[in-house]
Amino acid sequence: MLDVQVVRRGHAAVAAVTLGIFTVLTAELLPVGLLTPISADLGVSDGTAGLLVTVPGLVAAVAAPLLAVASGRLDRRLVLAGLIGLVAAAHAVSALSGHFAYVLGARVLLGVSIGGFWAFAGGLAPRLVPAAQTGRATAVIFGGVSAASVLGVPAGTLAGELGGWRLPFAGVAVLALVVLGALLLLLPPLPAHRGITPGDLTALVRGNPRVRAGLALTALLVTAHFLAYTFVRPLLTERFGVPGGAVGWLLLGYGVLGLAGNFLAGSRGGGRLLPVIAAGLTAVLAALAVLPAGRVTGAVLLLGWGLVYGGVSVALQSWFLAAAPGSAEAVTALNVCVFCLSIALGALLGGRLVDAFGEGAVPMAAAALALAACAVAVRAARTPSSPS
Repeated sequence: MLDVQVVRRGHAAVAAVTLGIFTVLTAELLPVGLLTPISADLGVSDGTAGLLVTVPGLVAAVAAPLLAVASGRLDRRLVLAGLIGLVAAAHAVSALSGHFAYVLGARVLLGVSIGGFWAFAGGLAPRLVPAAQTGRATAVIFGGVSAASVLGVPAGTLAGELGGWRLPFAGVAVLALVVLGALLLLLPPLPAHRGITPGDLTALVRGNPRVRAGLALTALLVTAHFLAYTFVRPLLTERFGVPGGAVGWLLLGYGVLGLAGNFLAGSRGGGRLLPVIAAGLTAVLAALAVLPAGRVTGAVLLLGWGLVYGGVSVALQSWFLAAAPGSAEAVTALNVCVFCLSIALGALLGGRLVDAFGEGAVPMAAAALALAACAVAVRAARTPSSPS
Protein backbone atom coordinates (compact mmCIF):
# COMPACT_ATOMS: atom_id res chain seq x y z
CA MET A 1 0.00 0.00 0.00
CA LEU A 2 1.25 3.48 -0.83
CA ASP A 3 2.36 5.68 2.05
CA VAL A 4 -0.31 8.35 2.55
CA GLN A 5 2.22 11.06 3.34
CA VAL A 6 4.21 10.27 0.21
CA VAL A 7 1.08 10.49 -1.91
CA ARG A 8 0.09 13.79 -0.30
CA ARG A 9 3.54 15.27 -0.86
CA GLY A 10 3.35 14.15 -4.49
CA HIS A 11 -0.02 15.83 -4.93
CA ALA A 12 1.26 19.03 -3.32
CA ALA A 13 4.27 19.03 -5.64
CA VAL A 14 2.02 18.55 -8.68
CA ALA A 15 -0.13 21.47 -7.48
CA ALA A 16 2.95 23.70 -7.21
CA VAL A 17 4.09 22.79 -10.73
CA THR A 18 0.56 23.36 -12.07
CA LEU A 19 0.48 26.82 -10.51
CA GLY A 20 3.83 27.47 -12.14
CA ILE A 21 2.55 26.44 -15.59
CA PHE A 22 -0.54 28.60 -15.02
CA THR A 23 1.63 31.59 -14.13
CA VAL A 24 4.02 31.18 -17.06
CA LEU A 25 1.21 30.80 -19.63
CA THR A 26 -0.77 33.67 -18.12
CA ALA A 27 2.37 35.79 -18.39
CA GLU A 28 2.81 34.83 -22.04
CA LEU A 29 -0.79 35.66 -23.00
CA LEU A 30 -1.28 38.67 -20.70
CA PRO A 31 -0.74 41.38 -23.36
CA VAL A 32 -3.50 39.93 -25.57
CA GLY A 33 -6.21 41.80 -23.68
CA LEU A 34 -4.01 44.84 -22.95
CA LEU A 35 -2.46 45.74 -26.31
CA THR A 36 -4.45 48.95 -26.81
CA PRO A 37 -3.63 50.56 -23.42
CA ILE A 38 0.00 49.39 -23.68
CA SER A 39 0.44 50.88 -27.16
CA ALA A 40 -1.23 54.13 -26.13
CA ASP A 41 0.86 54.50 -22.97
CA LEU A 42 4.20 53.59 -24.56
CA GLY A 43 3.62 55.48 -27.82
CA VAL A 44 3.72 52.58 -30.30
CA SER A 45 1.22 51.13 -32.76
CA ASP A 46 -1.00 48.17 -31.93
CA GLY A 47 0.96 46.12 -34.44
CA THR A 48 4.24 46.94 -32.73
CA ALA A 49 2.74 46.17 -29.34
CA GLY A 50 1.79 42.76 -30.75
CA LEU A 51 5.50 41.89 -30.64
CA LEU A 52 5.01 41.47 -26.89
CA VAL A 53 3.12 38.27 -27.73
CA THR A 54 5.11 37.10 -30.75
CA VAL A 55 8.64 37.50 -29.40
CA PRO A 56 8.30 35.40 -26.22
CA GLY A 57 6.85 32.51 -28.22
CA LEU A 58 9.74 32.49 -30.68
CA VAL A 59 12.31 32.79 -27.88
CA ALA A 60 10.61 29.94 -26.01
CA ALA A 61 10.93 27.68 -29.05
CA VAL A 62 14.69 28.19 -29.05
CA ALA A 63 15.09 28.17 -25.27
CA ALA A 64 13.37 24.82 -24.64
CA PRO A 65 16.01 22.57 -26.26
CA LEU A 66 18.92 24.86 -25.39
CA LEU A 67 18.09 24.91 -21.68
CA ALA A 68 17.52 21.17 -21.66
CA VAL A 69 21.13 20.79 -22.78
CA ALA A 70 22.65 23.69 -20.83
CA SER A 71 21.12 22.71 -17.48
CA GLY A 72 23.26 19.58 -17.33
CA ARG A 73 22.84 17.74 -14.04
CA LEU A 74 21.42 20.69 -12.08
CA ASP A 75 18.62 19.93 -9.63
CA ARG A 76 15.39 20.52 -11.59
CA ARG A 77 13.71 21.95 -8.49
CA LEU A 78 16.28 24.77 -8.44
CA VAL A 79 16.10 25.23 -12.21
CA LEU A 80 12.32 25.67 -12.07
CA ALA A 81 12.67 28.08 -9.15
CA GLY A 82 15.20 30.14 -11.10
CA LEU A 83 13.00 30.26 -14.19
CA ILE A 84 9.92 31.36 -12.26
CA GLY A 85 12.07 33.97 -10.52
CA LEU A 86 12.94 35.26 -13.99
CA VAL A 87 9.20 35.64 -14.68
CA ALA A 88 8.88 37.78 -11.54
CA ALA A 89 11.84 39.95 -12.56
CA ALA A 90 10.61 40.38 -16.14
CA HIS A 91 7.18 41.52 -15.01
CA ALA A 92 8.54 43.85 -12.36
CA VAL A 93 10.66 45.51 -15.05
CA SER A 94 7.66 45.73 -17.39
CA ALA A 95 5.43 47.27 -14.72
CA LEU A 96 8.01 49.95 -13.92
CA SER A 97 9.26 50.70 -17.45
CA GLY A 98 8.39 53.85 -19.36
CA HIS A 99 9.85 52.76 -22.70
CA PHE A 100 8.68 50.02 -25.05
CA ALA A 101 12.20 48.70 -25.65
CA TYR A 102 12.60 47.82 -21.98
CA VAL A 103 9.26 46.03 -21.90
CA LEU A 104 10.15 44.09 -25.06
CA GLY A 105 13.53 43.17 -23.54
CA ALA A 106 11.73 41.86 -20.47
CA ARG A 107 9.51 39.77 -22.73
CA VAL A 108 12.63 38.18 -24.22
CA LEU A 109 13.57 37.05 -20.70
CA LEU A 110 10.03 35.77 -20.28
CA GLY A 111 10.44 33.69 -23.44
CA VAL A 112 13.44 31.97 -21.87
CA SER A 113 11.31 31.17 -18.82
CA ILE A 114 8.40 29.87 -20.89
CA GLY A 115 10.52 27.49 -22.94
CA GLY A 116 12.54 26.23 -20.00
CA PHE A 117 9.75 25.91 -17.44
CA TRP A 118 7.40 24.12 -19.82
CA ALA A 119 10.13 21.78 -21.04
CA PHE A 120 11.15 20.72 -17.52
CA ALA A 121 7.72 20.77 -15.87
CA GLY A 122 5.92 18.87 -18.65
CA GLY A 123 7.75 15.63 -17.94
CA LEU A 124 7.85 15.76 -14.14
CA ALA A 125 4.68 13.81 -13.31
CA PRO A 126 6.39 10.37 -13.36
CA ARG A 127 8.91 11.66 -10.78
CA LEU A 128 6.33 13.16 -8.44
CA VAL A 129 3.56 10.56 -8.15
CA PRO A 130 3.23 6.75 -8.36
CA ALA A 131 3.04 5.24 -11.85
CA ALA A 132 -0.69 4.56 -11.57
CA GLN A 133 -1.34 8.29 -11.06
CA THR A 134 0.98 9.62 -13.78
CA GLY A 135 -1.75 10.15 -16.40
CA ARG A 136 -3.96 12.11 -14.04
CA ALA A 137 -1.03 14.14 -12.68
CA THR A 138 0.06 15.02 -16.23
CA ALA A 139 -3.49 16.16 -16.97
CA VAL A 140 -3.49 18.33 -13.83
CA ILE A 141 -0.17 19.95 -14.78
CA PHE A 142 -1.36 20.69 -18.31
CA GLY A 143 -4.64 21.91 -16.87
CA GLY A 144 -2.61 24.99 -15.96
CA VAL A 145 -2.42 25.78 -19.68
CA SER A 146 -6.21 25.81 -20.07
CA ALA A 147 -6.69 27.61 -16.76
CA ALA A 148 -4.43 30.42 -17.96
CA SER A 149 -6.85 31.08 -20.82
CA VAL A 150 -9.99 30.61 -18.72
CA LEU A 151 -8.92 32.53 -15.62
CA GLY A 152 -5.56 34.21 -16.03
CA VAL A 153 -6.08 36.25 -19.18
CA PRO A 154 -9.61 37.51 -18.34
CA ALA A 155 -8.48 38.42 -14.80
CA GLY A 156 -5.49 40.32 -16.19
CA THR A 157 -7.68 42.16 -18.68
CA LEU A 158 -10.15 43.16 -15.96
CA ALA A 159 -7.34 44.35 -13.68
CA GLY A 160 -5.98 46.44 -16.57
CA GLU A 161 -9.37 48.07 -17.07
CA LEU A 162 -9.58 48.91 -13.38
CA GLY A 163 -6.02 50.03 -12.66
CA GLY A 164 -4.12 50.38 -15.93
CA TRP A 165 -2.02 47.85 -17.80
CA ARG A 166 0.86 47.98 -15.31
CA LEU A 167 -1.29 46.59 -12.48
CA PRO A 168 -1.74 43.07 -13.96
CA PHE A 169 1.96 42.95 -14.86
CA ALA A 170 2.80 43.73 -11.24
CA GLY A 171 0.26 41.14 -10.13
CA VAL A 172 1.95 38.43 -12.22
CA ALA A 173 5.28 39.40 -10.66
CA VAL A 174 3.81 38.85 -7.20
CA LEU A 175 2.17 35.58 -8.24
CA ALA A 176 5.51 34.36 -9.63
CA LEU A 177 7.15 35.03 -6.26
CA VAL A 178 4.41 33.00 -4.56
CA VAL A 179 5.07 30.14 -7.00
CA LEU A 180 8.80 30.44 -6.32
CA GLY A 181 8.17 29.84 -2.63
CA ALA A 182 5.78 26.96 -3.34
CA LEU A 183 8.29 25.21 -5.60
CA LEU A 184 11.07 25.47 -3.04
CA LEU A 185 8.82 24.27 -0.21
CA LEU A 186 6.80 21.54 -1.91
CA LEU A 187 9.02 19.97 -4.56
CA PRO A 188 11.47 17.29 -3.49
CA PRO A 189 15.06 17.44 -4.74
CA LEU A 190 14.98 16.47 -8.42
CA PRO A 191 18.55 15.80 -9.53
CA ALA A 192 18.93 15.02 -13.21
CA HIS A 193 19.64 11.37 -13.88
CA ARG A 194 22.21 12.58 -16.38
CA GLY A 195 22.83 15.65 -18.47
CA ILE A 196 21.22 16.03 -21.89
CA THR A 197 23.45 16.52 -24.93
CA PRO A 198 22.56 17.79 -28.41
CA GLY A 199 23.17 14.22 -29.56
CA ASP A 200 20.36 13.02 -27.31
CA LEU A 201 17.92 15.35 -29.08
CA THR A 202 19.00 14.39 -32.57
CA ALA A 203 19.03 10.69 -31.66
CA LEU A 204 15.40 10.89 -30.55
CA VAL A 205 14.38 12.46 -33.85
CA ARG A 206 16.45 10.15 -36.02
CA GLY A 207 16.03 6.90 -34.14
CA ASN A 208 12.51 6.93 -32.74
CA PRO A 209 9.71 6.90 -35.34
CA ARG A 210 7.03 7.57 -32.74
CA VAL A 211 8.85 10.71 -31.60
CA ARG A 212 9.01 11.88 -35.21
CA ALA A 213 5.31 11.15 -35.59
CA GLY A 214 4.56 13.04 -32.37
CA LEU A 215 6.47 16.10 -33.58
CA ALA A 216 4.58 15.97 -36.88
CA LEU A 217 1.29 15.76 -34.94
CA THR A 218 2.27 18.71 -32.77
CA ALA A 219 3.12 20.78 -35.84
CA LEU A 220 -0.07 19.90 -37.71
CA LEU A 221 -2.56 20.13 -34.84
CA VAL A 222 -1.18 23.29 -33.22
CA THR A 223 -0.68 25.09 -36.54
CA ALA A 224 -4.21 24.13 -37.58
CA HIS A 225 -5.68 25.39 -34.32
CA PHE A 226 -3.91 28.74 -34.20
CA LEU A 227 -4.37 29.35 -37.92
CA ALA A 228 -8.09 29.61 -37.18
CA TYR A 229 -8.24 30.50 -33.47
CA THR A 230 -6.13 33.64 -33.87
CA PHE A 231 -9.04 35.06 -35.88
CA VAL A 232 -11.87 33.54 -33.90
CA ARG A 233 -13.41 36.90 -33.01
CA PRO A 234 -13.93 38.14 -36.59
CA LEU A 235 -14.97 34.62 -37.59
CA LEU A 236 -17.75 34.63 -34.99
CA THR A 237 -18.92 38.20 -35.53
CA GLU A 238 -18.60 38.54 -39.30
CA ARG A 239 -19.41 35.04 -40.53
CA PHE A 240 -21.83 33.79 -37.87
CA GLY A 241 -23.29 37.12 -36.73
CA VAL A 242 -22.47 36.67 -33.05
CA PRO A 243 -22.82 40.03 -31.23
CA GLY A 244 -19.49 41.46 -30.09
CA GLY A 245 -20.65 41.56 -26.49
CA ALA A 246 -21.33 37.81 -26.50
CA VAL A 247 -17.89 36.80 -27.80
CA GLY A 248 -16.21 37.14 -24.41
CA TRP A 249 -18.78 34.88 -22.75
CA LEU A 250 -18.48 32.32 -25.53
CA LEU A 251 -14.69 32.32 -25.21
CA LEU A 252 -15.09 31.77 -21.49
CA GLY A 253 -17.29 28.77 -22.25
CA TYR A 254 -14.70 27.62 -24.79
CA GLY A 255 -12.04 27.75 -22.07
CA VAL A 256 -14.15 25.88 -19.52
CA LEU A 257 -14.85 23.09 -21.99
CA GLY A 258 -11.19 23.10 -22.96
CA LEU A 259 -10.32 22.45 -19.33
CA ALA A 260 -12.84 19.60 -19.30
CA GLY A 261 -11.32 18.18 -22.49
CA ASN A 262 -7.88 18.31 -20.93
CA PHE A 263 -8.90 16.17 -17.95
CA LEU A 264 -11.00 13.86 -20.10
CA ALA A 265 -8.02 13.13 -22.35
CA GLY A 266 -5.71 12.70 -19.38
CA SER A 267 -7.97 10.15 -17.74
CA ARG A 268 -8.90 8.24 -20.92
CA GLY A 269 -5.59 7.17 -22.36
CA GLY A 270 -3.88 10.42 -23.36
CA GLY A 271 -1.83 9.71 -26.47
CA ARG A 272 -4.09 6.88 -27.61
CA LEU A 273 -6.83 9.46 -28.17
CA LEU A 274 -4.83 11.51 -30.70
CA PRO A 275 -6.55 9.97 -33.76
CA VAL A 276 -9.93 10.77 -32.20
CA ILE A 277 -8.87 14.29 -31.25
CA ALA A 278 -7.49 14.96 -34.74
CA ALA A 279 -10.71 13.69 -36.33
CA GLY A 280 -12.83 15.81 -34.00
CA LEU A 281 -10.79 18.93 -34.72
CA THR A 282 -11.09 18.27 -38.47
CA ALA A 283 -14.86 17.95 -38.18
CA VAL A 284 -15.32 21.14 -36.14
CA LEU A 285 -13.06 23.25 -38.36
CA ALA A 286 -14.67 21.95 -41.55
CA ALA A 287 -18.12 22.67 -40.09
CA LEU A 288 -17.06 26.24 -39.32
CA ALA A 289 -16.16 26.61 -42.99
CA VAL A 290 -19.16 24.99 -44.69
CA LEU A 291 -22.23 25.10 -42.43
CA PRO A 292 -24.77 27.88 -42.96
CA ALA A 293 -24.12 30.94 -40.81
CA GLY A 294 -26.09 31.44 -37.64
CA ARG A 295 -25.46 32.57 -34.08
CA VAL A 296 -26.44 29.27 -32.49
CA THR A 297 -24.37 27.32 -35.00
CA GLY A 298 -21.31 29.47 -34.35
CA ALA A 299 -21.71 29.18 -30.58
CA VAL A 300 -22.17 25.40 -30.60
CA LEU A 301 -19.19 24.87 -32.90
CA LEU A 302 -16.97 27.10 -30.77
CA LEU A 303 -17.85 25.17 -27.61
CA GLY A 304 -17.21 21.87 -29.38
CA TRP A 305 -13.90 23.24 -30.60
CA GLY A 306 -12.89 23.99 -27.02
CA LEU A 307 -13.75 20.49 -25.83
CA VAL A 308 -11.78 18.81 -28.63
CA TYR A 309 -8.72 21.03 -28.61
CA GLY A 310 -8.57 20.98 -24.81
CA GLY A 311 -7.18 17.45 -24.97
CA VAL A 312 -4.37 18.22 -27.41
CA SER A 313 -1.60 19.30 -25.01
CA VAL A 314 -1.99 16.48 -22.50
CA ALA A 315 -2.51 13.86 -25.24
CA LEU A 316 0.65 14.95 -27.03
CA GLN A 317 2.65 14.95 -23.80
CA SER A 318 1.36 11.46 -22.94
CA TRP A 319 2.33 10.31 -26.43
CA PHE A 320 5.88 11.57 -26.02
CA LEU A 321 6.32 10.10 -22.55
CA ALA A 322 5.19 6.72 -23.87
CA ALA A 323 7.34 7.01 -26.99
CA ALA A 324 10.55 7.82 -25.07
CA PRO A 325 10.01 6.91 -21.40
CA GLY A 326 13.70 7.14 -20.58
CA SER A 327 14.13 10.60 -22.11
CA ALA A 328 11.27 12.64 -20.66
CA GLU A 329 13.11 15.97 -20.49
CA ALA A 330 14.69 15.73 -23.92
CA VAL A 331 11.51 14.68 -25.70
CA THR A 332 9.44 17.31 -23.85
CA ALA A 333 11.93 20.00 -24.91
CA LEU A 334 11.52 18.94 -28.54
CA ASN A 335 7.73 19.02 -28.19
CA VAL A 336 7.76 22.50 -26.62
CA CYS A 337 10.07 23.78 -29.37
CA VAL A 338 7.76 22.58 -32.15
CA PHE A 339 4.64 23.66 -30.22
CA CYS A 340 5.83 27.26 -29.85
CA LEU A 341 6.99 27.50 -33.45
CA SER A 342 3.63 26.13 -34.61
CA ILE A 343 1.74 28.81 -32.68
CA ALA A 344 3.71 31.50 -34.51
CA LEU A 345 3.36 29.73 -37.88
CA GLY A 346 -0.38 29.26 -37.48
CA ALA A 347 -0.94 32.93 -36.69
CA LEU A 348 1.28 33.97 -39.61
CA LEU A 349 -0.44 31.71 -42.16
CA GLY A 350 -3.87 32.69 -40.88
CA GLY A 351 -3.04 36.37 -41.26
CA ARG A 352 -1.95 35.86 -44.86
CA LEU A 353 -5.16 33.96 -45.68
CA VAL A 354 -7.37 36.56 -44.02
CA ASP A 355 -5.68 39.38 -45.93
CA ALA A 356 -6.00 37.53 -49.23
CA PHE A 357 -9.39 35.80 -48.96
CA GLY A 358 -11.16 36.94 -45.78
CA GLU A 359 -11.75 35.25 -42.46
CA GLY A 360 -13.89 32.49 -44.00
CA ALA A 361 -10.81 30.91 -45.57
CA VAL A 362 -8.99 30.06 -42.34
CA PRO A 363 -11.19 27.25 -40.95
CA MET A 364 -11.04 25.26 -44.18
CA ALA A 365 -7.25 25.57 -44.41
CA ALA A 366 -7.04 24.60 -40.74
CA ALA A 367 -9.32 21.59 -41.36
CA ALA A 368 -6.98 20.41 -44.13
CA LEU A 369 -4.04 20.44 -41.71
CA ALA A 370 -6.08 18.64 -39.05
CA LEU A 371 -7.07 16.01 -41.63
CA ALA A 372 -3.39 15.45 -42.37
CA ALA A 373 -2.88 15.00 -38.63
CA CYS A 374 -5.57 12.28 -38.69
CA ALA A 375 -3.59 10.33 -41.26
CA VAL A 376 -0.35 10.71 -39.28
CA ALA A 377 -2.03 9.70 -36.01
CA VAL A 378 -3.64 6.57 -37.46
CA ARG A 379 -0.41 5.46 -39.09
CA ALA A 380 1.71 6.29 -36.03
CA ALA A 381 -0.58 4.30 -33.74
CA ARG A 382 0.66 1.17 -35.53
CA THR A 383 4.34 2.16 -35.35
CA PRO A 384 6.51 0.68 -32.55
CA SER A 385 8.92 2.85 -30.59
CA SER A 386 12.65 2.46 -30.82
CA PRO A 387 14.40 1.88 -27.51
CA SER A 388 15.22 5.13 -25.68
